[in-house]
Amino acid sequence: MVRDFIGELMGTFVLTLLGCCSVAVAVLFGEYNSIFQIGLVWGLGVTLAIFLTRNICCAHLNPAVSVAMVLAGRMGAKKLPLYLVAQLLGALLAGLILFGLFSASIEHYEAVHEIIRGTAASVDTARMFGEFYPNPGDATVSVVSLPLAMCAEGFGTFLLALFIFALTEDCNVGRPSSDLQPVFIGLTVSSIIFFIAPLTQAGLNPARDLGPRIVAYLAGWGDAALPDAVGGWFWVYVLAPIIGSSLAALFFKYVLEPINEKKNKTCGCGMAK
Repeated sequence: MVRDFIGELMGTFVLTLLGCCSVAVAVLFGEYNSIFQIGLVWGLGVTLAIFLTRNICCAHLNPAVSVAMVLAGRMGAKKLPLYLVAQLLGALLAGLILFGLFSASIEHYEAVHEIIRGTAASVDTARMFGEFYPNPGDATVSVVSLPLAMCAEGFGTFLLALFIFALTEDCNVGRPSSDLQPVFIGLTVSSIIFFIAPLTQAGLNPARDLGPRIVAYLAGWGDAALPDAVGGWFWVYVLAPIIGSSLAALFFKYVLEPINEKKNKTCGCGMAK
């Protein structure tokens, strides 16, 4: 249990830190000028985090994925609370490191652009920590409603969980080798970010959003760190990904997995640990 806790904390810390830092560098220094570049960094962060921790824990690194694994019978429910706490703490720690590294740069950016932290205008810097809808960095998207944002995040996480199942399923003879699975999972994250990010910044991970968002809230952004006055940060970036991944787990368990087993009757699919 201690090993699982350390692994999930470390992995979630790495992917959150690398991903959020890429957004910070884009906002503060203009070093990235496209979603493609930021999406690749996020995918690379996921890949490296899985390689770092998969021999220590299950390397879910995402509460939505952990819930999906329990529903699909790949992990016992008794492990779930431990995984959720470790993932949230890892993301929270990443948010603290992010703020520590770029605090002076953020203050300079705010001074140059005459932004008062905590006002509506400070969403421009708060987006380095948590996601917002519509994406503050994309002026072409003028209106993204709460239902649309929930659908986008839910569908994106549905795809992510579905591909994780497919890429790691023993019965899927087309899956990549174990050595390449983290690479393909990272590419899956990047691919989903490419089309979801213009709408919602593509969270896909409740811990990755909630941990740094708490840091931003406490570091002076206050209510500006929250997308709206109706709890959108929870509905869109916490609940919707969990619903999406849960639907993917049920779809895979009751539709795709039986098809795979019939296709390859000699395969023995793993059950919950």
